[in-house]
Amino acid sequence: MDGNGRWARRQGFRRVRGHQQGSNTVRDITTECTRLGIDRLTLYAFSSENWKRPKREIDFLMNLLREFLVNERETIMTNDIVFRAVGRLEMLPDAVRTELTETIGMSAGNGGLVLTLALSYGGRAEIADAARRIAEEAAAGTLDPEAVDEAAVSARLYDPGLTDPDLLIRTAGEMRVSNFLLWQIAYSEFWVTPKFWPEFDKHLLHEAIRAYADRERRFGALIDKR
Repeated sequence: MDGNGRWARRQGFRRVRGHQQGSNTVRDITTECTRLGIDRLTLYAFSSENWKRPKREIDFLMNLLREFLVNERETIMTNDIVFRAVGRLEMLPDAVRTELTETIGMSAGNGGLVLTLALSYGGRAEIADAARRIAEEAAAGTLDPEAVDEAAVSARLYDPGLTDPDLLIRTAGEMRVSNFLLWQIAYSEFWVTPKFWPEFDKHLLHEAIRAYADRERRFGALIDKR
């Protein structure tokens, strides 16, 4: 979800205004995905690299996240959304983790869209953490090294139930992966828009989905068109 700060500067606002508007976009896009019957939506909300930002901005973002977790509970429950989070969540402030646990728990029995926020998340860190778990289990004798395959790694990621994304959308014209779901996006289709996240709306979402529907996915194989 790139471009909050740049959008704000272009509008003559402080960067924090961009984050506030970006939070509204999260609500709009999530509810539209629910309406369209999409199964899963994963949003890269705060990366492990974002901890390097100025403390004042980090504090604002953490408070905004806490408010989002509280204020959007009605939206989550009304739309039957299952809320989850992935990342090194232990690094989040206690107040945020408290509300995170509450929102995850109250939505666990829902049956609709699975909305996952990637928080304090890095794709390399996720793979490293999975590798550490494998090494610990092998050292303890509970895992045979010969049994380590792709499925074994997937089972030890932050959320083993997080299926591989079909479509990865990047806003603000960014043309890089930026350490997002490195394991899971091996065969994802990419779609990039120059629009910043605060101006990303349901019409752009529909455009991205239509573009995805027109693509031919082979997963390394050949398609027999006879």
